[in-house]
Amino acid sequence: SAVNWASMFMGAGPELHGFTEWGSQKPDLPSRELSHYGLFPTVFGLLRDAYPSAEIGYVYEWEGMAYLAEKQAMNFMQHTPVNAQNPKGCTDAAVKYIKEKRPNLMAIIYDQPDGVGHNQGHDTDAYYQKLKELDAYVGEIVEAVKQAGILDKTIFIVTADHGGIGKGHGGKTMEEMQTPLIISGKGVKKDNKITQSTMVFDTASTVAYIFKLDQ
Repeated sequence: SAVNWASMFMGAGPELHGFTEWGSQKPDLPSRELSHYGLFPTVFGLLRDAYPSAEIGYVYEWEGMAYLAEKQAMNFMQHTPVNAQNPKGCTDAAVKYIKEKRPNLMAIIYDQPDGVGHNQGHDTDAYYQKLKELDAYVGEIVEAVKQAGILDKTIFIVTADHGGIGKGHGGKTMEEMQTPLIISGKGVKKDNKITQSTMVFDTASTVAYIFKLDQ
């Protein structure tokens, strides 16, 4: 988990950024380089340095996400775990922030359906029911972007850190390794299928390309 989230934000594999375990809170191997934030560079820090006045947000449900991006680069960073009092996880915090601050870049990181996959199984009725629930939350986020008046200049990227099989992941099956990569919004080709293989670190590269950042 941490390995792939780090790769997604850092645009590099574990042999370069150094995070190698599912719950790594710091590099297990020496990072190939460190930014002035003290972490292997991510798109958040790159955007902050290129555009000091940018509005950057980061909301997450799994506590392990706190270690995989530069806190100093964020205008807003909040841990919003799913519980009985907060069944929608980071959705409400994300919606509020979008409407109030109209961010230039924001990561909204759901812990589900990972938990359902581990407890009840991937490719089960419960798993797809959770996806349906999350789809409604994504709809709330899109609506918030619309109400903030920035829908026509927003690009959405929907992806994941890993797949799963049975109640686990981390192996070498395609069910575990394949993830979705869905991109929609300003300047993105409609109804276009990416036929090339994509890797988890391509997400950072794509975000950097959108903002014309040096990679």
